[in-house]
Amino acid sequence: MSLDTAHLKNFLEMIAAERGAAQNTIDAYSRDLDQFLSFLDTRGRNAATSDSKDVQAYLQTLTDEGLASSSRARRLSSIRQFYKFLASEGIVANDPAAGLSGPKKARALPKVLSIAEVDRLIAAAASRTEAVEGRELFRALRFLCLLEILYATGMRVSELVSLPRSVLRGDPRVLTIKGKGGRERMVPLNPAARQALDRYLAVSGRFDNSPWLFASKAAEGHVTRQGFALDLKEIADIAGIDPERVSPHVLRHAFASHLLDRGADLRAVQQLLGHADISTTEIYTHVLQERLKKLVNDHHPLAKK
Repeated sequence: MSLDTAHLKNFLEMIAAERGAAQNTIDAYSRDLDQFLSFLDTRGRNAATSDSKDVQAYLQTLTDEGLASSSRARRLSSIRQFYKFLASEGIVANDPAAGLSGPKKARALPKVLSIAEVDRLIAAAASRTEAVEGRELFRALRFLCLLEILYATGMRVSELVSLPRSVLRGDPRVLTIKGKGGRERMVPLNPAARQALDRYLAVSGRFDNSPWLFASKAAEGHVTRQGFALDLKEIADIAGIDPERVSPHVLRHAFASHLLDRGADLRAVQQLLGHADISTTEIYTHVLQERLKKLVNDHHPLAKK
């Protein structure tokens, strides 16, 4: 057994005994460090004689191989933990992985639906208001109203379901809502959302004394985020859209990206979403850029040559 193999064995035993690491975690460390130690061997080095240049060379090799940044970050984390163990055991005097910065994780782009898919969701919700009455009609109209207002305003789902009934005062074309940090903002209602709201209010009389616009018998007194999300997935299934792709937050993303796609000003979208920092809103411009890239790659006659 080589020294490196013995050191790795001792390290794995340590994380199992002292940290209570699960077997999957131990296996992942073993795979990551086996590959790193094999790389050192090709350079005529081992864990005890390696330096920061060896670790950097290994990370560069992973980059050249096209390994995802998240996977490279995990490999570096494994190497750091291994060298900390070797240093604590007096096997290495200096930690060659100390001070090395890991790869930056790519910012995940928001998931969005197309305009046609949102139209299908709304059409499916509207169809549920037909040929029903009583409680079923009330629930169907309440859900349709929630959906129309969410897509019309891009509100956070927590803001939407907890709207107070007092938002109905004043100009019916806009809602004044209180967002994060107690900041108030005005969001406009389009004609479809206003019509859905009027239809819902016409059947919600039994909740007229409730302080909540979307009152329910839930403990909170209003529709819950979880309940609305479940109803949304049910409608997605009816509309022929994978329910896993649909959530209230995805519709908020759709609102923002569809506005920008139609030429809306980024600052205006920031205000509508209630973002404190415009850098948060800028992520939607990346969504559009990726969509344009895909369009060119899929349809340009020279793209596949």
